[in-house]
Amino acid sequence: MLAAAWKKNDKKAKTLIFFFSAVVFSAVVILSRVKLNVDLGFDVHVFAKANAIINSCVALLLVVALAAVKKSKFSLHKNLMLAAMFLSILFLVSYICHHLLAGDTRFGDVNHDGIVDDIEKAAVGSTRMIYFIILITHIPLAGIILPFILFSAYRALTGEFDKHKKLVRITWPVWFYVAVTGVVVYIMISPYY
Repeated sequence: MLAAAWKKNDKKAKTLIFFFSAVVFSAVVILSRVKLNVDLGFDVHVFAKANAIINSCVALLLVVALAAVKKSKFSLHKNLMLAAMFLSILFLVSYICHHLLAGDTRFGDVNHDGIVDDIEKAAVGSTRMIYFIILITHIPLAGIILPFILFSAYRALTGEFDKHKKLVRITWPVWFYVAVTGVVVYIMISPYY
């Protein structure tokens, strides 16, 4: 096992983690309702593509980090997980940029008029329902995973590995699911950008 990198201070950690998580959640909710009409001179959906690439990398890092810890390569595991967290911060910035600049896209809206009429719904068929099922599971899990990730990292960095292991049994699969379904959502919605 690795030595503790941080001094334990649960009260301060809880306050900071909950505060940071609430600020991020609030920013995403509030900014998702705002659209800036700015011409940047490039297709702003490049941010959505970046999000999918970042999510793919996070999912890969999570799998490799899991394999590393199972082989007792703790230093490698730590570095991979910190890289996954860093990429998740980049994802958040890119996600906010995309939603601020592109606004909402509706699944099946072939003519890009913001309305999915009966003809468009018929054209996509049951794929629309599959998309919404994935999206309905992805969004709330993405919204609640951040404090779990931060508490998991905190427990590892303070050397509380038993508590870390217990928490990551929940955190890892949810984070992985959010990363993978983020890519799936992008693949499904991107034809309607």
